[in-house]
Amino acid sequence: MQSLVTAETIARKIYLIRGQKVMLYSDIAELYGVTTKRLNEQIRRNADRFPVDFMFQLSFVEYEHLRSQIATSSLKHGGRRYLPCAFTEHGALMAASVLNTPRAIEVSLYVVRAFVKLREMIATHKNLAKKLEELEKKYDGQFQVVFEAIRALVAEPEPKQKKIGFLAKESRALYN
Repeated sequence: MQSLVTAETIARKIYLIRGQKVMLYSDIAELYGVTTKRLNEQIRRNADRFPVDFMFQLSFVEYEHLRSQIATSSLKHGGRRYLPCAFTEHGALMAASVLNTPRAIEVSLYVVRAFVKLREMIATHKNLAKKLEELEKKYDGQFQVVFEAIRALVAEPEPKQKKIGFLAKESRALYN
């Protein structure tokens, strides 16, 4: 199992939606080794185990935004018939418990580790920013350049948007 599923693999399947770290139900089903149909059946049968803070259905806008990040089929062209559900960390673990397959139980441990790892990374980032702020107050403007360089390294990169289309270079010689 170690070679098939790692915390890093799972971490790539965790998205930030509505300010929460979540996994899509199709990813949960794949990781736990069941079909999405089977996962949906178990969720319907155990609906009381999945309150809104464990699982929620994406809005169309959220789904479209997410679909642009990951290659999934369109709702309009024979793809999904329903908007997907997203599971929080607790919902993903609850899904493993209602599926109760050996693979689901084993993989759920990796899911927990992935969520914990993300929490640790966020906490480290916040602690570093706090310490940097304290140092900056202590040393006034003496090391301003150093602090700006550190902030640039720590800052999250802005997503680069690819320009669509092409730029035509005009040649003035053709028009003279």
